[in-house]
Amino acid sequence: MRSKLLTVAIAAGLGVTSLSAMAATKQQQPARVTVDAATLQQLQAQLAALQAQVADLQAKQEAQADAQVETAKAVNDVQVASAKPADELAKKLDALNKLVDNTKIGGTMFFDVTNQDHTEKGVTGPSTKKDGHGSTNGTGFDVKRFYLTVDHKFDDVWSANLTTDFSYQSSLSSTSLFVKKAYVQGKFDPLFTVRFGAADMPWIPFVEKWYGYRYVENTITDRSFEGGRSGGTATAGGVGAFGNSSDWGIHALGATTGDNSVNYQLSVVNGRGYRNLSRSKSVDTEGRFGYSPIEQMVIAVGGYTGKRGNDVENGADTRTATRGDALVAWRDKTWGAGVEYFHTENWDDILKYVGGTTGPGAANNTKKDKADGYSLWADWKFVDQWAVFARYDNVDYKYTNLSDIQEKIKDKYYNAGVSYDILKNLKLALVYKHNKLDGPSIAPYGYKTNEVGVWGMLSF
Repeated sequence: MRSKLLTVAIAAGLGVTSLSAMAATKQQQPARVTVDAATLQQLQAQLAALQAQVADLQAKQEAQADAQVETAKAVNDVQVASAKPADELAKKLDALNKLVDNTKIGGTMFFDVTNQDHTEKGVTGPSTKKDGHGSTNGTGFDVKRFYLTVDHKFDDVWSANLTTDFSYQSSLSSTSLFVKKAYVQGKFDPLFTVRFGAADMPWIPFVEKWYGYRYVENTITDRSFEGGRSGGTATAGGVGAFGNSSDWGIHALGATTGDNSVNYQLSVVNGRGYRNLSRSKSVDTEGRFGYSPIEQMVIAVGGYTGKRGNDVENGADTRTATRGDALVAWRDKTWGAGVEYFHTENWDDILKYVGGTTGPGAANNTKKDKADGYSLWADWKFVDQWAVFARYDNVDYKYTNLSDIQEKIKDKYYNAGVSYDILKNLKLALVYKHNKLDGPSIAPYGYKTNEVGVWGMLSF
């Protein structure tokens, strides 16, 4: 439109100029003047040239306008195309941020450098230094436990946990890797949380939190008792622990906080612990209830009943193993103290025996066992980062042999040491340990172990 107006303006200008020239000529020459053909042809040629220039300019402007439209369209297409991957990248980054924010990775390592002196005495003869029953003489570095933990939170209710259990002992040159915890958790209320899978059992992990020195020694129900039997005679085959710290099953738990608070847990599990994911005809049950009149103190009771995973098809007849637990403990910023007690029956003798054999109907004249144990501990943080601690355990293990005579094995253990918190997540303790076991009167034997060294815990 602007090009046409320009053309008309130029033409009008040329016409006005021509008319003005003609008028001026008229005024100067009164006589009639005639424009010759050559002048007219020259003017027409100039007008045609101007029209051609205008047309060319108009074409160039239209081409430039089309190019601008195409360029704008191309820029828009590029912006749209760039925005899509940018949005996808933003979504992926957002998902990654949520994954990182809702996932926690941590670890805990128990390690030690110690010297051990272990002696054994048989029915006759003096005590002699020898390796056996969980003890190895000499000096060595051990990584007793290395837990690697991954916690992921799906939302405010659902989460999951995976904890691996790695251990290495230089004296045995062996490495073991297990899944200690693997569960899905639904937390519906502070007093009602459910876990499905391998998770902490109600008693042992609970006591460990109040004890505070798990990296130095297991609690009494979790400490391996090497004075059991194998077969029908007292041969110190080893009972092992009187409980499991983790097992596969369904776990319900809850707690309140502060003074006058309560806590509980009930677990229905396979019965053989987290290292043995097996099936049996029945399941085991362990429970705990605790009450804190003030925040620094707890009074708790617990119990266990079941076949410990031994009630299998076409297997030997079984008994029911039971364990009762009690705990009174105190812990504040300076002091910690506690007493734990347990009583078990048939923990070792799940299978029924007659004359050293097993089978259906073997309930008469069978072996039985029971154990009573208590643990006392105390610690005092006398200055920042430094503390002294001590502990004493006593276990009386009784069993009825095939001749229906009750025998007794007695185990005494104590430790004492000083701990230093190098960092918040790095603890070291210089400790002395002593363990003495006396076998039954019918075939007496005895073990004695002294150990001294440095125990440590690293967590992150």
